[in-house]
Amino acid sequence: MPDPALVATCWTTAGSARPLDGSEVASHSPLDRVRAVAEGGWAGLGLAHADLERVRATTGFAALAAAARDAGLTHVEVELASDWWREEAAWRPRWELLLEAAEAFDSPFVKAGTAFGEPWADLSPLVGPLRRLAAEAADRGTRVALEPLPFSMVGSVPAAADLVRAVDHPGAGLAVDLWHVVRAGTTLAELEACLTADLVVAVELDDADADPVGTLFEDTRDRRRYCGEGAQDVRGFVDVLRRVGFRGPWGVEILSEEHRAQDLGSGLARARRTALACF
Repeated sequence: MPDPALVATCWTTAGSARPLDGSEVASHSPLDRVRAVAEGGWAGLGLAHADLERVRATTGFAALAAAARDAGLTHVEVELASDWWREEAAWRPRWELLLEAAEAFDSPFVKAGTAFGEPWADLSPLVGPLRRLAAEAADRGTRVALEPLPFSMVGSVPAAADLVRAVDHPGAGLAVDLWHVVRAGTTLAELEACLTADLVVAVELDDADADPVGTLFEDTRDRRRYCGEGAQDVRGFVDVLRRVGFRGPWGVEILSEEHRAQDLGSGLARARRTALACF
C-alpha cells in the first residue's frame, strides 16, 4: 500500500515563529518551505495569515502557487480566520486575504478559530456568522474548517460538530486536531459518535504528554510531541477518522520547543517518519 498523503501544516515548517508572538512570520521563506516539503516526500503544506500577507506584498500568490505545483505539491492550506462573529470591520480584511490565497492555491479549506477563554455553553450566536463564512467560502470554491480548542469559545469537537450541523451549509466543516481532542477530555468513542464524513474537512496529527505542562496554551505551543512519542493513542485516533470516512490528506502539526530547535529538513523528516509509523 502507498504511504498516506501527509501535509506539513503551517507551524510544522514555521521555524522559530510561534503563535501569538510579536510576529508570526516564519523564519524560513515560503519558497524554502515549499522546496523542503516537496523534497521530504510530503503532499503539501500550510501557510498562516502573517506569511500570506508577506507573500502577497512580495512574490505574489500566483508565483508561489506555481512553485508549489512545479514541486509536485497537491495541497496548500491557509489559516486562520478570526473575529468573524464580531463587527465586520474586525475580520473582513483578513478573511478577504485568506479567500484570495485559497483561490490562488486551490486550497480545500480556510481554517477558522475563535477567541481564547471559557467555552461557551450556548453557541447559537455563532450559527449565523459561521453560515456567512461558509457561503462566502463556497462561492470561492473552498470551505471553512472550524477548529475547536479546549481553551476557546468552541471548546470541543462534539460542541463544534453540533454548531456546524446547526449551520447546515456544505461550505462549513471541522478541523479535528488530536491535541485539542485529548486536552478537551473527549474520548475516542465520543469523537467517533459525533462525527460523520461530511463534517470532517481537515485532520491534524500530533501527540502529547499524559498531562499538560504549564497552561493549556503553553502546552499546545511548546510541548506537543511527535506522533507516537507522547502518551496519546495516535493510531486509535487515525482508526476513528478512517471509520467515519476521512481519507486524507492528513495534516501533521508539530508545535514544540524541541521541534523549533531543529533545522527545517531534520524536523520535517522526523515529523513525517513518526506520523507514518502511526498508520
